[in-house]
Amino acid sequence: MQTLYNLSTLESDIKPGEPQKILQNHFDQTRQLLVHLTYFLTEVCRYAETDSHQRAGKHLPSFEDLHVNTKLSGNKILWRILEDPSFKEALVKTKPQLTINKDQLRRTYLRLAETPEYKTYISKQGRDNKEEKEILEFVLDKLMLADENFTSYIEENFSNWDDDGEMVIQLLVNLLQKPGSADFKEMISGEKKDFAINLLKTVHEKSEHLQTLIIPKLKNWDPERIALLDMILMKMGVAEFLYFETIPPKVTINEYIDLAKEYSTPQSGQFVNGILDNIHKELVAEGKMQKVDYKKV
Repeated sequence: MQTLYNLSTLESDIKPGEPQKILQNHFDQTRQLLVHLTYFLTEVCRYAETDSHQRAGKHLPSFEDLHVNTKLSGNKILWRILEDPSFKEALVKTKPQLTINKDQLRRTYLRLAETPEYKTYISKQGRDNKEEKEILEFVLDKLMLADENFTSYIEENFSNWDDDGEMVIQLLVNLLQKPGSADFKEMISGEKKDFAINLLKTVHEKSEHLQTLIIPKLKNWDPERIALLDMILMKMGVAEFLYFETIPPKVTINEYIDLAKEYSTPQSGQFVNGILDNIHKELVAEGKMQKVDYKKV
């Protein structure tokens, strides 16, 4: 959807392969966001060692300065993430260490150090898997995502935060529950990526044909005044009706209703629902719901 919207706003001619490049750029931005959030979380936890070294290096360190608890820096789940080969590779490629806000990082750690949850964690001997996971979840949920300064910092550096934030957070939560479950090199499976590319190519290359099916259903609506995003969503929906055999029409309609509600106007959900439902009924009545690959049509 985002890629098709970008393509529709381009003033220059679209070069061969450009749609796929734009789509891949969206995938890359999502991956960079996940890597950055994961890196920030790991650096907050590892900051206990930095704090220990800095305080011990004071001219006249106190007893407390010389005995900073660094248990969190050795968190078992933390180190499973840090030793993940795909995460190491992603750090080299995206270099979050160059853009991380060090002041925000330090503030987050200092806030953590004052919380009862952290003090309870470091007061216990040994390492319990449940407690190792819970302290990382606490840092993510209560000290990063609940902090307006942190989310503002992320928004300033990642334009895709509003669109991808919820999904990326869920991926990170899953990672804390099952370290090693995320592949930082590929955000989505090959099957999903192929589907996205095929849907993009289909809608882009069959745009005029898809529009000929939509316009007659607009009745008193002027096509030029239809929200651009609504038209894109309807084209995507009709493309799935015609060319993607694994997707039931009801699933298609519900998906694009939800997208219209979330990304377009307040009336878009109902509008897109009505148009797609009418087109689906007509295609069924005329025996055109054959779902053949668009290249064969």
